[in-house]
Amino acid sequence: QVQLVESGGGLVQPGGSLTLSCATSGDTVDYYGIAWFRQAPGKERERVACISSPAGNTEYADSVKGRFTISRDNAKNTVYLQMDRLKPGEKAVYYCAAPQIKAPFCWKGLAEYAHWGQGTQVAVSS
Repeated sequence: QVQLVESGGGLVQPGGSLTLSCATSGDTVDYYGIAWFRQAPGKERERVACISSPAGNTEYADSVKGRFTISRDNAKNTVYLQMDRLKPGEKAVYYCAAPQIKAPFCWKGLAEYAHWGQGTQVAVSS
C-alpha cells in the first residue's frame, strides 16, 4: 500500500507562487498516476492535475492550465505541483492521491483514488 505526505502549503499573496510536494512511500509508485486534488470550504473536491508514470503525461483542470505544473521525480518518490499566479479563490486544502488500481495513465474520477495524503493548506490573500 502506498502512503503519501504533502508539504509546502502556506500563505501567499494573489499572483504569487507556491510549490507543493508529495512524498510517497510503501508500494512502488513507478506505475501509479499521481494526482493533485483540492477542496475549498463548502465545495467538492476537484482534481487539478495528474501525472502518469512511466510516461510522465500530464493532465490539468481547465482552471489551472498555463499556471500550474505537475512533475515527478521517481528516484525521490516525490510528485510536485508548481502553482503560479495564484488567485484568492484558490484557497483550499490540497491533497495528493494515488489510485487503487495501478495503471500507466491518470484515472479521472475521484472514486478511483484510494490512497490520500493528509492535505496541505494553501491560503491566497493580501
